Amino acid sequence: MLNNSSASGKWSEVPWADGNLCPPSLSGTTFLIVAYSTVIAVGLVGNVCLVFIISRQKEMRNVTNILIANLSCSDILMCLVCLPVTVIYTLMDRWILGEALCKVTPFVQCMSVTVSIFSLVLIALERHQLIIHPTGWTPAAGHSYLAVAVTWMVACFISLPFLSFNILTNSPFQNLSIPFNPFSDHVICMELWPSERNRLAYTTSLLLFQYCLPLLLILLCYLRIFLRLRRRKDMLEQASEIRQRKARGAQRINAMLASIVVAFALCWLPLNIFNTLFDWYHQALPSCQHDIIFSACHLTAMASTCVNPVVYGFLNSNFQKELKNTLHRCRCWGTPESYESFPLSTVGMDVTKMSSMHRGSFATIAEHGIHS
Repeated sequence: MLNNSSASGKWSEVPWADGNLCPPSLSGTTFLIVAYSTVIAVGLVGNVCLVFIISRQKEMRNVTNILIANLSCSDILMCLVCLPVTVIYTLMDRWILGEALCKVTPFVQCMSVTVSIFSLVLIALERHQLIIHPTGWTPAAGHSYLAVAVTWMVACFISLPFLSFNILTNSPFQNLSIPFNPFSDHVICMELWPSERNRLAYTTSLLLFQYCLPLLLILLCYLRIFLRLRRRKDMLEQASEIRQRKARGAQRINAMLASIVVAFALCWLPLNIFNTLFDWYHQALPSCQHDIIFSACHLTAMASTCVNPVVYGFLNSNFQKELKNTLHRCRCWGTPESYESFPLSTVGMDVTKMSSMHRGSFATIAEHGIHS
């Protein structure tokens, strides 16, 4: 079977030898349809709700939430374009969606993954700036909109090769050594690079800049945050109840954001390993088991589209309350619940007040002066 076997949307060819085709089983096909449909439904509904609530509440439009919404937008794009196409292509064993989608689908998937990982990097950098350098420059909502725009432009640029090198071809079907070839009029969507060296250079660069290096930078940011909070643990134990409550809120926010990063990394790890093997040593992947392995890895990667709303929804009480209120207004469920909205980012006015009162202890309070 010919599949989308890249985290960035690369459509690749699996060897067809002596007409030894491996048709999918009925149970396997049913599982794929149900699993992908579930991921699409959860990803779409969850991320649309998250973006709607953040955009609806002015108090929630802070740097962290804007970047969270941007992450959800990239997941929505993945659910709308890439997942349905992947299901159809996987089950059909051939491409039936035309040349435009052959080029656009891998381009959109590469762009979506790039936006997602860059959003996670920006969130980690913002948390690092607020906690490690609380008296320094504080990013504002306007800066986050600019960062979002730059992120999408860079992601588009990185993904451009898929628009150029993805083509429709029937070559694998023409080469089947069987007496009667019923697949002669079938076509597949695959990459045709000027050289194998160019293809390997691009896919390896994607692995580094779209997965390994961003996650390493995120790890360093959260490690420094953890160490800083740990060093000030003794000071917090002697602090007032209000400051302790703020500290617990900050720790909960950092745990939520770190959980999103860890889940993203774990979801995409199997598919990145699969792609690396396919690019550098595809003989290690058996022909018949290729589809099963790919489907499992790809489905795990696509599950990352559900991580953001699930983790954010479970760990952010304000999001839960706002969702209940929204459903009540639609007369769908629940009763209205009053609450006070706290932004995820430090408020600039609080910084000014605390600087004038206790310059020496400002860093500790500003570091923890956020609520979920």
